[in-house]
Amino acid sequence: MMGDKQRGIRVTQAELLCKDACGYYGNPAWQGFCSKCWRAQNRTAETKKHDSGQSPDVDRGSSLTFSKFEEKKSIEKGRRVNTMRRLFWGGQSPTKPQESSECQAAALKDFQSLDPGDFTTFLKLLRKPTSQSLQSRCTAFLNTVEAYHDLPVQKQSDLVQDFYQSIAEYFHGLSETQVSQMMEHIEKLIMTRLHKWVFCHDSCDDEQKDLALQRRIRSFNWITPQMLRVPFPDHKAEITRDPFLPAITAIIEMDAKRAPQDKLSCVSKCSQNIFQALSSSNSEPANADDFLSGLIYVVLKANPPRLHSNMQYVIRFGLPHSLMAGESGYYFTNLSCAVAFIEKLDGSALNLSPEEFEGYMQDRRASSVFLGASERRRVSRETQDQLEELRGRQERVTQGVDALREQLQQWVQSVEEQVDAATTQASLAHKEITAQSEMKQSELVLAQPEAGKEDGEGLPVPVLELADPESNKDSSTTDTDC
Repeated sequence: MMGDKQRGIRVTQAELLCKDACGYYGNPAWQGFCSKCWRAQNRTAETKKHDSGQSPDVDRGSSLTFSKFEEKKSIEKGRRVNTMRRLFWGGQSPTKPQESSECQAAALKDFQSLDPGDFTTFLKLLRKPTSQSLQSRCTAFLNTVEAYHDLPVQKQSDLVQDFYQSIAEYFHGLSETQVSQMMEHIEKLIMTRLHKWVFCHDSCDDEQKDLALQRRIRSFNWITPQMLRVPFPDHKAEITRDPFLPAITAIIEMDAKRAPQDKLSCVSKCSQNIFQALSSSNSEPANADDFLSGLIYVVLKANPPRLHSNMQYVIRFGLPHSLMAGESGYYFTNLSCAVAFIEKLDGSALNLSPEEFEGYMQDRRASSVFLGASERRRVSRETQDQLEELRGRQERVTQGVDALREQLQQWVQSVEEQVDAATTQASLAHKEITAQSEMKQSELVLAQPEAGKEDGEGLPVPVLELADPESNKDSSTTDTDC
């Protein structure tokens, strides 16, 4: 079906990496930089802007007054941010004793035995007395950020990232892998509680961009896998469902998660399901171009809720190492590329002429466009066949339920019969045992006289016989006669 056409949407590995050639993955949201280089660029720009002072093209009068107001407002915000930073990683209070090295060593030993991803056990260890310092710092940070939730979202992002760096020093005695695992637990602990304060913040336009992206994705509901050059099973093959359905489900679940790492896990699960669908749909191994095309198709079909806000939330408050490297960083970078591709999608990307593309966008279907009348009839026929198959499955399920109900009734009747038979046999056995018991008792009674004879040492027992009265008369007459 693919013919000699190019497979997938081609993106080289160099296009995914940071523009500063630091070796980490870049992101279109950071203008091609990684998170580390992007923050360094922003801080450099802010420093230059602060050193240069007021721009020369500012008008006098009201413009100068407004500029002073903005400067005063910026200074006030910076003062609040610096106050918050001193609360967590500034100088220690002289009245509060430093945490003993023994307690910290005991806490690190407990954290070393923690299994990866076991967040529940991490919370239990955090409540132990040896981890009281770490728990106090996390609680203080959470309470203060909630109190200053009206700060711009970028300021909140900087505070969270600085807090991550400060807390990472607490685990300096662990290995790099263990530190990454501990920081994932810290991120989940912090951001699960801060989600309602920082997600889709009022200081940014994430909500408007979500609606615009959803409308644009909805306008592309006519795009097929063949237009994106996605390896898809031939229509002659038997297809029970869309092979990309698990990936679509996974990307939709991202909005229900709160922690950035959980949202990244949904992106990773979606990407893995895409690779699995590509491997089952194509005889050749799936490559990076096929994967990006499949990811674009999944995003178009899923139209995930608040996709822009979720991606910005991960970018602002996620751990840097999760986005800059590793499997999750690669998948998230491809998702960013897919969204950027959709935002700039035109007819040339789909091998369509401008007239054909506009015809689709304006919901005009001509016979000369990619999907002709025969193609629509084929799709309709396949849909009808699938509906017939579903009806047949429903009938078989109904028949199976009826047969199961009948078997259940027969089983209940059989059990009742067995219980009655067992009760009858038990009654007969009881009667037989009772009869045998009575017979044994009568034999014992009859055996007692025999035992008395043996006790009399063989002497005859006198037997008294009652004489007949008439015989007594005869004997008395005979005695008289004599």
